[in-house]
Amino acid sequence: MSLPLRRTPISSEPAPRLSASPAAVAPSVEPTAPATTPAAPLAPPAKATPASSLDIYAGDPNFMTSLARGLIVIQAFTQQSPQMTISQLSIRTGLSRAAVRRCLYTLTKLGFAGAEDGSRYSLRPRMLTLSHTYTASNTLSTAAQPILERMSAAHRESFSVATLDGDDIVYVARTTVTRVMAVDLHIGSRLPAYCTSMGRVLLAYLPSEQLEQYLARVVLTPHTTRTVTTVDKLRLALRNVRRNGYALVDQEFEVGLRSLAVPVYAPSGRVVATVNLSGNAPRLSVLEMQSRFLTPLRNAANELGIYLR
Repeated sequence: MSLPLRRTPISSEPAPRLSASPAAVAPSVEPTAPATTPAAPLAPPAKATPASSLDIYAGDPNFMTSLARGLIVIQAFTQQSPQMTISQLSIRTGLSRAAVRRCLYTLTKLGFAGAEDGSRYSLRPRMLTLSHTYTASNTLSTAAQPILERMSAAHRESFSVATLDGDDIVYVARTTVTRVMAVDLHIGSRLPAYCTSMGRVLLAYLPSEQLEQYLARVVLTPHTTRTVTTVDKLRLALRNVRRNGYALVDQEFEVGLRSLAVPVYAPSGRVVATVNLSGNAPRLSVLEMQSRFLTPLRNAANELGIYLR
């Protein structure tokens, strides 16, 4: 005889929770901030040197770095520093002493440089053959010189022709009747474009993209209290040049120096150079410059433009 099975009723109450002992509970740990180490001061950016300008050509198999270094050494010599030691040239150029030594060795062997005392190097007269080759083969330079000489003979003033090279103007022809500047200018001299009449003309007629690139990088150093030192004022000055067809700069580069410049057009219509009159500010007023010399300058620019065809 089978006994009836007893069924245990299922409780609907939840099963009681087992409480953990205090020892089993992990203590709560407050997150701690990581220890902060004072940030090291940022190193100042490396000073740009002529040698550092060659970095953009790294990896170019067709770029002759040794030739570029030699040209950098040549350009390091100036009127203010006609003689320098290897150490001085290394500091000025940013090249290593070994690189400077090899450049000077080559230039000395070829007759372009030398050192009378064995330590202080200078350029030799043979360097003039390089500049003569340019002026003799450059139509602008050869055509401009007789025009300027004729103007100086007629007006007894100093006239110049320049082109834009990078951020500077470079004199390619010049006649001097009287010394009008503290700086002794000659063919090959360079001046900043933003504060000179010739530079303003050449900047004013640049393609807009090139002008914007120039304005983004130029450092507007004040040479006198009159120097334009903001991009907005320089833009306004350049717009006035385009509207008037000439630039007149009054003592922005040097106190007492006033200059007037007009553009020289190539057959394509592009401005390739500028003709300039420089004069002593107390002797030549702004009105006299405009009334007496604007027409002769424009005539000279038109004549020079004919030779460029």
